[in-house]
Order: sequence, then C-alpha cells, then structure tokens
Amino acid sequence: MSEVDALRALMDADRWIDRVRSQRAHLPEKAELNDVERELRASLRAIQETQAALDPVKLAYEDAEREATRLRKREGELARTLSTSTANARELEALQKEVVHVRALLAESEDRELELLLDLEPLEEALTRLRANAQPHVTRRGTLQEEIASLEASLDEELVSLGADREARAAALSPELLARYSAALARAGTSGAAQVDAGKCDGCRIALSPLDLDRWRAQPDGSFMACPECGRLLLP
Repeated sequence: MSEVDALRALMDADRWIDRVRSQRAHLPEKAELNDVERELRASLRAIQETQAALDPVKLAYEDAEREATRLRKREGELARTLSTSTANARELEALQKEVVHVRALLAESEDRELELLLDLEPLEEALTRLRANAQPHVTRRGTLQEEIASLEASLDEELVSLGADREARAAALSPELLARYSAALARAGTSGAAQVDAGKCDGCRIALSPLDLDRWRAQPDGSFMACPECGRLLLP
C-alpha cells in the first residue's frame, strides 16, 4: 500500500470515528430527554407551589375538624347530664347556659370547617391533576434513559472496534508521516488529512489560492503539503 493510500485510509478511519462520536453526543433521544426533564421541572415547581398553598389550609381544616368533634362530644355529655340530672335549679341553669354556649361554638366551628373544606377541595384536586399530568413524563423519562444507555453502549462498542482498526491503519504509515498527521489532527480535529475538492480543502472548506493550488499540484510523490488554513495534510 502506498503512503497516499495509507494516509487516506487513516483519514477515513478518523472521520468515521468522529461521526460516531458526534452521533453519540447528539442522540435525538438526548434532546427529547432534555425536553421531558424541562417539563418535569416545571411540573415539580407547580406541584410544590400548590402543596405550599394546600398545607396550611389542610392543617387549619384538621384543627377545625378536631375542635368540632370535641364540641360535639361535649354537647352530648351535657345533654346526657341534663337528662339524668337531679341537680337544683341553679345548677340546671348553669348546665343549660353551657349547652347554649357549646352549641354556639359548635356552629361557628362547623361553619369554619365547611369554609376550609371549600378552600381545600380545589387545591387537592389541582394537586392530583398536576401529579397525574406529570406521570407520563416520568414514565417517558425512564424509557428514554434506558434507550440512551443502550444506544451509548452500542456506539461505545463500535468506537472500540473502530479504534482497533485505526491503530492498524496508523501502523501502515512511516513514523515521520504519522507524526505530521498526528500533529495536524491535534490542531484541526476530526482528521489530520484532507482531500482537495474543487479547489477547496474539504477539511476546513476554505478555497486554496491559485499559488497554493499550483504548489499542491507540483508536490513530488510521497510529499504532502499542509493546508495553509487548517494545517491538514492535503492528499493528491
């Protein structure tokens, strides 16, 4: 194999590796995952805000419910006491007054309980709705994470195989030419060599000047001119 063919083979190997790396970095599933996670973050904020509004209302409702329960129990105790009481008139009057007072407090407590319940129900419904709306995104996120992991593993295997093939192609170059190629690769990325296509370096896509084109055409066999712009070795 000539050095030109060996250099072109190494260039092709590096370009293919670069394509696979780019594919791995720009999987469409990753873009979708970013969108899904953005939706989930928005849902989480809405859930947290609704929960923050709901918690004090729920706490107040539970307090009112407990107070109403306590007052009902007290009302019942007073009613039983009155029905079986053998107390004097003054004691009976005191019990009657307490019954009236407890019933007034109970009415206020039940009104408060109802008022808080009317505030609580729409907040609980909103929270339930927000969680239900978020669930498909949670499911999709898990699916995408699994798909991405599988695709990345497959592409990593391909990169290992391509890397081994690249090493074999690199070994076909002379140490001097490989050193020049490697230096150009480090500077330009993707590959250390390029074709001349319609007067342009197909690595950086910049047109060569007429003088540089003449120099490139006049290169003797086995000699490789570097692109004046990107430094890649220009193949004849």
